[in-house]
Amino acid sequence: MFQFIVRRLLQTIPVVIGVTLLVFSLMHLIPGDPAQIIAGESAQPRQVELMRERLGLNDPVYVQYVRYMKNMLQGDLGQSIRSSRNVVDEIKPRFWITVKLAIYSTMLSVFIGLTAGVFSAVRRYGLADSTIMVVALFGLSMPNFWLGLMLIQFFSIELSLLPPSGWGTWKQTILPVITLGTGGAAIIARVTRSSMLEVINQDYIRTARAKGLSERLVIYKHALKNAMIPVITVVGLELGVLLSGTVLTETVFSINGMGRLVIFSIGARDFPVVQGVVLIFALLFVLVNFLVDISYRYFNKRVDLN
Repeated sequence: MFQFIVRRLLQTIPVVIGVTLLVFSLMHLIPGDPAQIIAGESAQPRQVELMRERLGLNDPVYVQYVRYMKNMLQGDLGQSIRSSRNVVDEIKPRFWITVKLAIYSTMLSVFIGLTAGVFSAVRRYGLADSTIMVVALFGLSMPNFWLGLMLIQFFSIELSLLPPSGWGTWKQTILPVITLGTGGAAIIARVTRSSMLEVINQDYIRTARAKGLSERLVIYKHALKNAMIPVITVVGLELGVLLSGTVLTETVFSINGMGRLVIFSIGARDFPVVQGVVLIFALLFVLVNFLVDISYRYFNKRVDLN
């Protein structure tokens, strides 16, 4: 296991380098002169030239990239053009808000998805199975921002039970988590059902039942554990998507997370902050995939780690 972890860490290095190249290229892929865009359309040529000097755009591209990597390894992601603060300081208070929102939503997705998927597989082809799959299809088809607005309308405006915006108290987390976790729960439910249907017809499941084990023990200890590999993959992908896909949810509920920060920074043409947020989202996605690979072995000892 230790060798596998070391090998996977080494394999992530080229991925991380590729991510930094893409994020670094963000500034250079913008149509027009980045210095002119940041300085403003009415800026004088001297002001544009000073901006180019400030951003280091007069240096060769490879020199700029080396400087970017060196600063990044030292925890320096640049300076915000809008506030003149360090990008890390701009992101830091919003980082954990987004991470908590994504983790809470994933936990809700896993709980609902696994429960519904197992229940549907055990009662396959029945009314309960059909109902759950129809609801899951509806959850997949429903845009998060629309669901968020409907939840605000019903629970906040009509019933006055939950706050319509903000983040901090447990009541403020309920609606955003439900909004963000619904789509993931639907996907996990469908994958869990499919994986369970493949497993519960295996010989070792029939053997476990023949030994007199309770149905609950057979389903949750033997069948579900062996059906978890595709589910883990989906959960990892969903967590990565939620980490980088909180933009609309944070906007709808006025949550000051990284998603809302990147939208505001794009509007303000604060490209160093945009670069920093995109880089962190990408690195988080790489980290989640690394943890998913490690978790395979925990749920299935037959997974080859060589």
